[in-house]
Amino acid sequence: MQALPRRSLIALSSLAALLAAGYQTPAFAYGAGDWFTHVGVAKVSPKSDNGDFDAIGVDKIDVDDESGFAFTLGYRFLDNWGVELLAAQRFEHRVNLDGADIASTKHLPPTLTLQYYPLGGTDAWVQPYVGAGVNYTHFSDEKVDGGSLDMDDSWGAAAQLGVDLLIDEHWSLNAAAWYLDIDSDTTATIGGESYDTTVNIDPIVVMGGIGYRF
Repeated sequence: MQALPRRSLIALSSLAALLAAGYQTPAFAYGAGDWFTHVGVAKVSPKSDNGDFDAIGVDKIDVDDESGFAFTLGYRFLDNWGVELLAAQRFEHRVNLDGADIASTKHLPPTLTLQYYPLGGTDAWVQPYVGAGVNYTHFSDEKVDGGSLDMDDSWGAAAQLGVDLLIDEHWSLNAAAWYLDIDSDTTATIGGESYDTTVNIDPIVVMGGIGYRF
C-alpha cells in the first residue's frame, strides 16, 4: 500500500483537529467579574393561613396568589459568590376575610441575596445556586369594603434556590424560588373605629425566564 504524502498527512491531521474542535462542548466558565440579569414571570404564593382579625369578628385572613413580570440584576464578585437583587412590577392580591373577597392590596417586594455557586468558575453548563438575604416589601392601594385599610411596610429574611442552564457565553435559561418573611402590622378602620392585627404573608415566589450575562 502506498504511503500518503507528508503534505496529505498534515492536511488530514489539520482537518481532524478542526472537526474535533467543532464537536467539543463550548467553555462558558461563568464566574468572577460577571454582571448578569434574569427576566421572566414570577408567581407569588402566600402561605395558606395569613392570620385573623378577631377585633372585627374575622377568624381567617387569606391572601390570594398573583403572577407578574419580574427581573433580577446580579454580580459575581468571586467565582463561587455573588449578589442578586430581585425586582418586579407591583403585585395585586385579593384578600379574603372568612372566605369573603372584600379586600385587596398591592405590593413591591425587592429582595437582595448573597449567593453561593458550587460550580462557579467551571465549564459546567448546569449552574445551581443557593442564597440568603433580606426582603423589603412596600404595600400600597389597600382597600376593604365598608372602610379603609392600612398595611405597614415589612422587613424580613429571604432564602433562595435556583439554577441556570447555560446556552452560550451570554444566554441561559433560569428557574428560581424564594421564601420571603413578610409580616405586616395592619389597621382596618370601619365605622370610625380602628382595629389592629398582623397579617403574615410569608410567600414562596417562583420565577422562570431567561438570563443574560454582560
